[in-house]
Amino acid sequence: MSIMKYAPEALKNLFRPPVTTKYPFEPAVYPEGARGHVEIEIDNCIGCGMCVRACPCGTLSVDKNAGTWSIDRFDCIACGYCVEKCPKKCLSMIQGYQTPGAKEGQVTYTKSPEQLEKERIQREEAAKKAAAAKAAMEAKKKAEAQAAAAAPAAPAEEKPAE
Repeated sequence: MSIMKYAPEALKNLFRPPVTTKYPFEPAVYPEGARGHVEIEIDNCIGCGMCVRACPCGTLSVDKNAGTWSIDRFDCIACGYCVEKCPKKCLSMIQGYQTPGAKEGQVTYTKSPEQLEKERIQREEAAKKAAAAKAAMEAKKKAEAQAAAAAPAAPAEEKPAE
């Protein structure tokens, strides 16, 4: 008698289209507002660290000199704070999920060698300009001190006695 209890439901399902999706053969459709995962355009990143400071989980790390940006995918909650705080807008939330595999959760992106060389040259030029500006300030202070020492001291005015 218990089989007859489920017979109407089984007969209805025989004539309906399948409820499941054909995922491997058709792309998955994500609902509006799905967070997905964080992606970066590493060559646009300036390495400021705003994303690291905004991350509530502490999953991000940035090394400006090495030109690397890392994320621990297992700890990331995909809140999107890092994407909001990025001043260069090189971070974005991509709908969908990372492809599963037997790889580590820590993913490190490295800038291209051309971009690293360009940034190194810019840092060297900025350091040269800063050194030149510092030398100019020191020379100016030295000249002012010499001028003050060479100028005769003006006699102090005496007040009339009352």
